[in-house]
Amino acid sequence: MGRFAGRLLQAVPLALWAAVLLRSAADGRLDLLLREAFHPLVWGAGLLLLALALLRLAGPTERPERGTAWRDLLTAAMAALLLLLPPNPSFADLASQRPSDETAEAELSFVLPPAQRSLTDWVRLLRSQPDPALFAGDPARISGFVLPVPGEAPQLARLLVRCCLADATPVGLPVRWPAGEPLPQADQWLAIKGTMAVDSGRLVVVPEEIRPIPRPERPLEP
Repeated sequence: MGRFAGRLLQAVPLALWAAVLLRSAADGRLDLLLREAFHPLVWGAGLLLLALALLRLAGPTERPERGTAWRDLLTAAMAALLLLLPPNPSFADLASQRPSDETAEAELSFVLPPAQRSLTDWVRLLRSQPDPALFAGDPARISGFVLPVPGEAPQLARLLVRCCLADATPVGLPVRWPAGEPLPQADQWLAIKGTMAVDSGRLVVVPEEIRPIPRPERPLEP
């Protein structure tokens, strides 16, 4: 193997992984995986890998250890696959495999008017004030993805994250879906306008209007 070919073989995996990181940060896909506060780390790691690839390409050829050529090729192939087939996570599948967020909210310091509360605001409010009768009749305007629940009708849900999808936990609200109509499909994003009602001792959303919406650019919530 020539010197340039050897340097190229070492540089290509670094460059491809740099491309994976920089592309995911540039096209917004990172918003599906990681909270915005951590995005600069990904940009920095991508640029660092790219600089290392250029240095490796321009620098002297080191004698490769036995088996490293296959390792470099395998690493490059994995990065190339991620570029060609970028991941598209299913929030419903992920949520079904994660424990629900049961973090108790002792007392909320600020409560928005009912019509301005997000789905997450409602869940946190119910934990601090668990009597559903307090909120019966309140207007509701929420959005989220459809989360199947075993033995029950699907809920409308969101994913809460501290850092990334690896620590995501789902929160959801029951919905009284219109009778006689098919239930929405898992992972479908919906905006619901309606009112809150008490059903079997728990608060449910009674829709007046259900509208399909595209997945938000930043669907993860802190």
